[in-house]
Amino acid sequence: MTQQVNAEIVAIGTEILLGEITDTNSVHIARVLRDMGINLFFMTSVGDNEQRIADAIRIAMSRADVVITCGGLGPTVDDMTRQAVALATERGLTFHQTLLDKIAERFASFKVQMTENNKRQAYLPDNAILVENPVGTAPSFIVEYQGRSVISLPGVPREMKFLLSEQIVPYLRTRFDLANEIIKAKVLKTAGIGESMLDAQIGEDLLQGSNPTIGLAAHAGQVDIRITAKAANEQTADAMIDVVEKRVRERVGKYIFGSDDDRIEDVLAALLIANNGTVAISETGIGEPISQRVLKANGATGLLQRSEVYQHPDDLRGSLELAPNTSIRDVAECAAKRLCEQVNATAAIAVVSYPDQSADHADSDAGSAIAVFTPGATRSRVYGFGGQSDVASTWVSTWSLSMLWQILRDKWEQT
Repeated sequence: MTQQVNAEIVAIGTEILLGEITDTNSVHIARVLRDMGINLFFMTSVGDNEQRIADAIRIAMSRADVVITCGGLGPTVDDMTRQAVALATERGLTFHQTLLDKIAERFASFKVQMTENNKRQAYLPDNAILVENPVGTAPSFIVEYQGRSVISLPGVPREMKFLLSEQIVPYLRTRFDLANEIIKAKVLKTAGIGESMLDAQIGEDLLQGSNPTIGLAAHAGQVDIRITAKAANEQTADAMIDVVEKRVRERVGKYIFGSDDDRIEDVLAALLIANNGTVAISETGIGEPISQRVLKANGATGLLQRSEVYQHPDDLRGSLELAPNTSIRDVAECAAKRLCEQVNATAAIAVVSYPDQSADHADSDAGSAIAVFTPGATRSRVYGFGGQSDVASTWVSTWSLSMLWQILRDKWEQT
């Protein structure tokens, strides 16, 4: 069996800590490490400060075989990764004239004058392994120290991805004899159930397994179940995942609408198409996110029988001739029933939300309500957030689409 290798990623840049950019580099590196069978237990972000970067690298080396830094290899004074790696690994910096010459050639090919500060990029930690960068001007390097490998990559995503795949992956496979082990993952998509309830129904015996492992990731209106297996090859990993997936489906299968890249709107559209069904949608206070998701679903032509949009619950109450104090849950149920019957659709969804509210509310009638109606079945629920909430449109659209999918699936499976 291939040895267990642990890695850690250190993302460098004050702009990450200030929220000015999203650290997509670490996500990409993590996926590459996963596919190689390398364990990743920590990812760290640190600003442009030499001492703090060095401290982060030291901490990472204390618990990982491989430390990958990303960023801070440019020519400016705030690019401090070279110095920090040297400090963390107890060595100085060496100037490489040949490296500077290559940087100059790179600038010349762009017909751009190289500035004096680019000379900083020709300094590498003593005895570092040079990783030449043919797609950029920031040289990368590897420092081997006390059995650890510290790998420094540029922060420009295109350069980082190229060097990682072309030079770092082969280095790691050779350095740690990783040729025969992979990590494979499969994601099961669930809706209509919360994370805590899903956790309880899956059970500790599965959730605490070591290989494959199971993890939950909650999104707005949806929870993913990720099954991850480490094995000598893809076929073995797939077989291991299949065993666990079968047990998961036995326990929570009624909430699983798809896997990996499946979307609830596509699954619902396929179900409607297979049964010659149509849907009508009423949306109040949130724009029309549900209608747009249905219209963009695979094969959705002709599925949306009618859509209607109201600006405020009071407008919809008036249209339905309901009293001003009618709860938004009752309003949603009435709207869904009326619309379904008016256009003779298979089912209807109605969302009623106060567009001027965003925070959670104690009043059960405040915020948003969704209702799904089919002849013989109505389901509804209320949320504490209003139309201004950042999660309102995603949450209510995902939950209402999944609610309709569950109703229709149960209905048509019995016929």
